[in-house]
Amino acid sequence: MISSSPNMFNLIKIKNMKEKIALIDGDSLLYFEMGKPTLEDAIDSLDHRLHEMIDRCGADKYAGFLTIGKCFRYEKAKTREYKGNRKHGNKPIIFYALKEYLKQEWKFEYIPELEADDLVAVYSTENTMICSPDKDVLYQVPGTHYNYRTADFIETTPTEAKIFLWKQMLMGDPTDGIPGIPKVGLKTAESWLKKVLPPDMPAFVLEKYIEKFGNAEGICKFAETFRLVYILKSKEDVLRETGIELKDLVINDVKPLNENEWL
Repeated sequence: MISSSPNMFNLIKIKNMKEKIALIDGDSLLYFEMGKPTLEDAIDSLDHRLHEMIDRCGADKYAGFLTIGKCFRYEKAKTREYKGNRKHGNKPIIFYALKEYLKQEWKFEYIPELEADDLVAVYSTENTMICSPDKDVLYQVPGTHYNYRTADFIETTPTEAKIFLWKQMLMGDPTDGIPGIPKVGLKTAESWLKKVLPPDMPAFVLEKYIEKFGNAEGICKFAETFRLVYILKSKEDVLRETGIELKDLVINDVKPLNENEWL
């Protein structure tokens, strides 16, 4: 398990860069399995799901991540509480047991200040494949990814990733309680951006914020929204937002489902 101190995030360097590595955003896995009748059923289903995921990605190794605690975005959100519109009722005990299982048995890692979304994006390289059902990761990070909710592979080009980011900037993200520009929905955002080249999108979106809110408030809301919707994609991004100096990625061998067989 990672030390509770963010600056003690000491990781092992990848020795063989030719190995294909699955980077797993583990947050949704907990929700997928927490409704099982028993913990044994949930663990069995979780193990099979992870093996199937890694197998489909053709990966030799994997690294898994979880979101634990409130990330840096909660402090950056001034207009509205980050993820404040989500229900926070009590989760079944299986949810917490599975979280511990992923940490202890599958060696899933976490940093309290960061979300799993950020960690899979930061460590994404040519020899990795992100496994996540989260639209922010699938469409804001360039590369070929695996959506383990739908069992589909998603190819996102660098240009498509930029367009998706600036579309989010205009719309906000209701799922996470990020307002964006009022009354700007998907159709409006897509219509506006069709007329703009990707390099000009930052200035265009900033102009829309200023038109709506005025100079000072528009610039502040633009900056706030960007820090909330932007998925961190480099160690430099992490250092800027959290002060954490990330080291190299630790990877794990894929264990068989039991002593005698692989999936």
